[in-house]
Amino acid sequence: MTILIAAVVVFGILTILFFLHMFRCLGRRKIVRAGASGLTCCAAAGISGGAALLLFTILSYARLVEEQLVSHIEFRRISPQEFQARLSIEGEKDQFFVLRGDEWQMDAKILTWQPPATILGLDPMYQLDRLSGRYSEVDRERSEVRTVHSLAPPAPVDVWRLARRFPMLAPGIDAYYGTATYVPMADGARYAVSLSRDALIARPVNDAARQAVGNWAGN
Repeated sequence: MTILIAAVVVFGILTILFFLHMFRCLGRRKIVRAGASGLTCCAAAGISGGAALLLFTILSYARLVEEQLVSHIEFRRISPQEFQARLSIEGEKDQFFVLRGDEWQMDAKILTWQPPATILGLDPMYQLDRLSGRYSEVDRERSEVRTVHSLAPPAPVDVWRLARRFPMLAPGIDAYYGTATYVPMADGARYAVSLSRDALIARPVNDAARQAVGNWAGN
């Protein structure tokens, strides 16, 4: 993190200096020097901007240390096989989603660090990615409209996607999904969602959820 901040500041200053030098050379009609300063200015601006975007993306992720609670989710039945989900994340406003089906699942994007990225001194990091519903019957899963909601804020550059698609451009970064097993939805059911270093874990926290899980596991 410190390296990225330093890169933004240092190359940002260099951008300003070469920009001023370019105009000074233009004022003295030294076109070649002005062109060289302009190119250097663009290169420094590109590096500073790239580091800033990468820093912005990393800051949108939360640190992951051991298993930790990341959210609570509660369901209210709207109609048969249609539920309103209330997602509660500490420090954020509650979010409401409509899910169709019998079961729900949450996914998270997880970043872990290997050499040479370990020099950044970062802990594993995560970002909740999506919330989806599923029908337990395969035929309905194929024919009915599925519901999937994004939980991740938009970002101009996503280091997770970059590391997945172009691993050579992100050496030392392991990017993968942490996914909770599908869990039943029921009216009034409330679950606590925790995240370990490789998976999301949903645990029932009230009688409605425990009864739903018990009936579902017994089927």
